[in-house]
Amino acid sequence: MSSSAWRSQPRYLIVTLMLALALLALGIYLSLHLERYSETVDKGAAPAVAANPYLAAQSFLRQRGLRVDQANRLDILPRLPAATTSLLLLGDRSRMTPRQAEQVLAWVRQGGRLLFVAEALWDERKGRSGDLLLDRLQLRQYETRKLPPAEPTDDPYPRLTKLYLDNEEAPAYFSFNPAFHLEDPTDITRSWANSSDSTHLMQLDYGAGLITVVTDADLWRNSSLIRYDNAWLLWYLNQNRDVALIYQTEHDTLANQLWRYFPQALTLSLVWLLLFAWYSGARHGPVSQPAPLARRQLREYLHASAQFMLRHGGHQRLLRSLQHDIVRRARQRHPGFERLPIAEQWHVLARLTGETPSAVGQALRPRPAQKMSQSEFTRQVGYLQRIRNAL
Repeated sequence: MSSSAWRSQPRYLIVTLMLALALLALGIYLSLHLERYSETVDKGAAPAVAANPYLAAQSFLRQRGLRVDQANRLDILPRLPAATTSLLLLGDRSRMTPRQAEQVLAWVRQGGRLLFVAEALWDERKGRSGDLLLDRLQLRQYETRKLPPAEPTDDPYPRLTKLYLDNEEAPAYFSFNPAFHLEDPTDITRSWANSSDSTHLMQLDYGAGLITVVTDADLWRNSSLIRYDNAWLLWYLNQNRDVALIYQTEHDTLANQLWRYFPQALTLSLVWLLLFAWYSGARHGPVSQPAPLARRQLREYLHASAQFMLRHGGHQRLLRSLQHDIVRRARQRHPGFERLPIAEQWHVLARLTGETPSAVGQALRPRPAQKMSQSEFTRQVGYLQRIRNAL
């Protein structure tokens, strides 16, 4: 090795040592001043959860030992044994046909257990809601904000729905949407659950089966299932049964089939109809002025409405409406009122209103089916209004 190589080797070693010391110092500095931490990045719901809003509900029921099947159409109904199955209709039923509604109710009469969501509001003018199942059961749904204001109560959770069970001191609480209210004008339900000013769940016997109607099913969605007693209620309504959950009850309409198989013919037909309507609507001659409308007085309208109600059993309808209003207010003033025997309910109402039990019984006792005289009807309405106004 040359003398110049020997002279350059110590310099190389010194440079290498200095670099190593610098790297070591940098490592010590970083270890003393850097802090480790973990960060969780939320990438949103898994595809299965996003596609199925009731996936958590299905998993919960399976954990409780129930068999749960999911379907999209009602054509599975003939394969469901009525005596051992609960049918949950939680999806949109706007395209349900009358035949499908009859098939579902016939299945319940054989021992099936049905739970469905009331989808439409009662239309007083039409005398129906348009929800086939709700109308066939003669139940009605209203907006809570359009109900008469409820009396103030000391309920600490007025917006939560409560269900009182036998041998339980405290009720179960559920987060139904407080914007809607169910009514039973024919008094066929056997149990219900209320918030402070509205009813959100009703149950009634139907043949050998059982029907549960709710104002909404959002409390059983993935994001709400674990709140309050929502999950327990879903299990309680379906215990000891297999569960069939149906999201949709749509059928393939004639319009859909025509558009799928004959789009060109349908388009040409639509154009022809538009041209025909345009030609037929062409104006020929001067425009005739509309005849003046005769205006009736408000009193005439009220008199005609009253006569119509009297001809169609208006006495009984008005009395039942007042009686249901009294019972609804009594449930708010006296929790557990609906579970009391009839005689005890009359005594509770007498205590709350200052009336005698006999007067309360006379007012709330079902009236005979025959037509009432005008004086008897007026007297009965006076009794009911006095009791209602005192609650």
